[in-house]
Amino acid sequence: MKAAQALYKKELVGYFQSPVAYVFLIVFLLSTVGTTFFLGRFFESGQASLEIFFLFHPWLYLFLVPAAGMGLWAEERSQGTLEILFTLPISLWGAVTAKFLAAWSFLGIALALTFPMVLTLWYLGSPDNGVMLAGYLGSFLMAGAYLAVSSLTSALTRNQVISFILSVILCFGLVLAGWGVFMEILSGFLPQSVTEWISNFSFTTHFQSLLRGVIDLGDLTYFFSLILAGLWTTGLVLDFKRGRD
Repeated sequence: MKAAQALYKKELVGYFQSPVAYVFLIVFLLSTVGTTFFLGRFFESGQASLEIFFLFHPWLYLFLVPAAGMGLWAEERSQGTLEILFTLPISLWGAVTAKFLAAWSFLGIALALTFPMVLTLWYLGSPDNGVMLAGYLGSFLMAGAYLAVSSLTSALTRNQVISFILSVILCFGLVLAGWGVFMEILSGFLPQSVTEWISNFSFTTHFQSLLRGVIDLGDLTYFFSLILAGLWTTGLVLDFKRGRD
């Protein structure tokens, strides 16, 4: 446990020792502001709600989270430090979990830095704090699900660019599966039961439920199951590749 905690702290501190982390934070914050106030026309909506703010998160995370997670394991493999890591007194699953939690914490910090949006809403009106809290929870869990996919793709290759591309493709599929326009297209030639079944695998479907302020056990189970599946598969891939690089 102590070894896992040490690795977690090392990885998290490592993010802030690189200028890339600060570039990521700036890009993320500017992107959220741009999509909310310009694309989403926040002030013109006349609503004391962060729905517009959260509405763009699945699309922002589609590129930003793979960028943050592409080096989780690809960098270790390309630099030949993977075997060194596994000689430390830490289990494979402990290392996978620690590195994931460090990256997820970094994403959580980026999300927390959007607090001026909450302050703005409190200044302009009387928003439902419960709905806002559910939205932030949903966004954080969705970021973790994106990151779990990125962790897997990073374990599959030494090349961070390839990891990024694979992650974007997989996550795009999981977003698209619940997108209204795509669902309408599918409903044109597939039974409704099949369309709904496909939609249940989408980030969008479960995230939208949380945006309405409904914290449903099914939605939480979906995100945590996807995260655990991604980490478990990452561990299997790394165990298979151990000693082969």
